[in-house]
Amino acid sequence: MPPPAQTATTSSPPAATGTAEGQPTQSNEPSHTEDDHAPIEAAEIIPADRAGLTDDGYETDRESSASTSVTSSIRDYEFENSRRYHKFQEGRYQFPNDEPEQEREDMKHAMVIHLCDGKLHFAPLDNPQNILDIGTGTGIWAIDMGDEFPEAEILGIDLSPIQTPWVPPNVRFMVDDAEAEWVQPPNSLDYIHIRNMTAAIRDWPTLLSRAYEALKPGGWIELQELCFELKCDDGSLKPDNKLQEWLGLVRQGLMTFGVDMLSMRNNKQRTLDAGFVNVQEKALKIPFGIWPKDKRMSMIGLYCRTMMVDALHGVSSKPFLHGLKWTPEQIEVYLVAVRKECYDYTQHTHIPFTAVTGQKPL
Repeated sequence: MPPPAQTATTSSPPAATGTAEGQPTQSNEPSHTEDDHAPIEAAEIIPADRAGLTDDGYETDRESSASTSVTSSIRDYEFENSRRYHKFQEGRYQFPNDEPEQEREDMKHAMVIHLCDGKLHFAPLDNPQNILDIGTGTGIWAIDMGDEFPEAEILGIDLSPIQTPWVPPNVRFMVDDAEAEWVQPPNSLDYIHIRNMTAAIRDWPTLLSRAYEALKPGGWIELQELCFELKCDDGSLKPDNKLQEWLGLVRQGLMTFGVDMLSMRNNKQRTLDAGFVNVQEKALKIPFGIWPKDKRMSMIGLYCRTMMVDALHGVSSKPFLHGLKWTPEQIEVYLVAVRKECYDYTQHTHIPFTAVTGQKPL
């Protein structure tokens, strides 16, 4: 499938007015009022009127290195189109795991924490003792949880051994496939955290069934996901928006790998179907870009745009090369127009974010 014809492939992204186009810095931090500190429910975001980011007490995760059986084969990597990918269970996850992607994932974590008013979870946890983080990535969420709950034991699992060795003493990591048989005994966990795993999980019912079995009665599960599409409340989204088109092409390419990037829409029903009770879904909006009038939302939008621009090459690579059969040259030419679209703040778009929590019956 050839890329759509481009009419502006030599254009450079326009500079945003009055705001640095790089990653968020301290000078961008807005001052907060008391009203800023409540989690943002999915309501309309008001656009601004515009013209034309080693601690003491941490230790090396030696125990996890032993328990994972991290062999040379696991630490081997696949390289393609100048990006690095996991080797363990090769082909299960189509996005890179190299340093640029790790930095982008940490930025995504910061963005979500800002959006959720500093909360690492919405589940009402009461002195949890055993916590599992599925798809831990760089381990940043697990490390933060280790600080928040120093009496709890936190285990983060991932296909890639890319986590820092400097962690709180109650945090460890393991190379594991969440869709394989679980090593956690039944009724052993207090909380299971799953975030941004839509691109990695094929069989959600089986995963949630195993999570249900591993949780203690009264334990909680939480699924946090970004929806892989743009939304708009005021009609300013253009029909030919290149970023929206790109998101659709990535979804189309990933479908050839058996991945549905819109399947998070079913997370609440899946959680109910797995037998969980007290299931709640919190819907929030992540603005794309600096268009919101509210300074806090504009900062979150800056995180989102920076994170997305940094994602274009790595997220496109496998879905476009293998799913859509594009050439690397076609991809690069096409992404010029997509990058340019990312800096158009006249389109007041946002990305839906949902957090689904459910409890195993007592």
